[in-house]
Amino acid sequence: MRKPEEPPDQEILADCEAVLGYQFNDRSLLQMCLTHASGANHRLASNERLEFLGDAVLGLLVCELLFHRFPEEPEGELTRIKSIVVSRCVCAKISQTLGLTRFLRLGKGLSSNDTVPQSVAAAVFEALTAGIYLDGGLEAARSLINRFVLPEVEVACGVENGRNFKSLLQQIAQKSLGATPIYALLDEKGPDHSKCFKIAAKIGPDCYPAAWGNNKKAAEQRAAHNALHTLEGKPIPYYEGDPVSSE
Repeated sequence: MRKPEEPPDQEILADCEAVLGYQFNDRSLLQMCLTHASGANHRLASNERLEFLGDAVLGLLVCELLFHRFPEEPEGELTRIKSIVVSRCVCAKISQTLGLTRFLRLGKGLSSNDTVPQSVAAAVFEALTAGIYLDGGLEAARSLINRFVLPEVEVACGVENGRNFKSLLQQIAQKSLGATPIYALLDEKGPDHSKCFKIAAKIGPDCYPAAWGNNKKAAEQRAAHNALHTLEGKPIPYYEGDPVSSE
């Protein structure tokens, strides 16, 4: 995180481009994407306007992705997945996973902290989405979304790491055990708009280790993953403890 008095560092900008997998034609645009209002000489020199545009570009490209990827899903389910994927929480998660906050230009109050607020982390990803769109067009922005947002789509719709563990478990259970898995809701926590769910897979009389997820589909996938590992004699990938630490 850079302080407001520090000039743009071309090496810092190049490192950010390497993380994004995109090289800007106009690095002054990238610099603006990385400038928080607290570190700008005036608000119009910050990433606030880019954040505004990036939110719209992100929404468009996620809707397009969902429309083509899930042709059998109704509008309500597509809306549910989209609301999760474009949320501040998920944008901040992507930003933090990529380490984008270390490239930010912040004011003294924020740069003195070890971590930045979730809202700031989310905003820089949205701003960079807009920056790439303006610099390289819709296809460049689409490439960014496919690389970094698509995995979050798979989590939101109940598929992780590109694998449908529920389907795999069902195939194995029916072939080897002569039964179809069912999924039991054991617990739920959190406010109505942001609940976590604890679910366990059951095959016949056997109940396998439960897992938490930020929606029921994700929790069922993780419960199926746990059951698969148990059947194979492997350590389970998800534990039944606190839902936050299980994510």
